[in-house]
Amino acid sequence: MKILVISDYVNPYLYEYYTPNKLKDIDFIISCGDLPAKYLEFLVTVANKPLFYVHGNHDTAYLQHAPDGCVDIDGRVYDYKGLRIAGLGGSMKYHDSPYMYSESEMQKRINRFKPSLWIAKGLDILVTHSPAYGYGDMTYLPHTGFSCFNDLLEKNLILQKCATKSPF
Repeated sequence: MKILVISDYVNPYLYEYYTPNKLKDIDFIISCGDLPAKYLEFLVTVANKPLFYVHGNHDTAYLQHAPDGCVDIDGRVYDYKGLRIAGLGGSMKYHDSPYMYSESEMQKRINRFKPSLWIAKGLDILVTHSPAYGYGDMTYLPHTGFSCFNDLLEKNLILQKCATKSPF
C-alpha cells in the first residue's frame, strides 16, 4: 500500500509542476494539516484517490471553506477498506484558536472517541498535526508534542493484542 502524506508545505512538484504519473501508484492521501483547501482539492481531483485530513493549528480558513472532496477525520475513527484511521489535528495552545489545545483539552478529545476505538478494536494509523511528546518536538510550544498521544498509542497496541488473541 502506498500513502502520500503531506503537511505544512505546498510542494511545487505536486502542484505547479504536476504531471499525471506522479500520483498514479498511490492508494490514498493523508494531510496532517496547515495546507490550503485549494491545494487539497487539487490533489484529490488529479489523483482521483481519497484524501483524509486533520486540521493544523493554522487551518481556521477551513471554517469558511473546508476542502471539497476530502474526508475530515479530525476527532474520529474512519474505516477505509478495513484500515482504521484516527485523526487528531491541532497543536499545543499558544493563543485562542479553534485548532489549538492544552494537554487536558486534547485528552478530552481522545476520551470522546474512545468508544469508537473500542468498537473498531483499535486503530492502524493515527493522523496528527503535532507529534507525540518526545518524537520530533521542538522547543517552540506549537511544535511540542502531546503526552496523551503516547498513552493512546500504548493502549491501542494492547487493545489490538486483546482483539486478536484467541479465547481458546
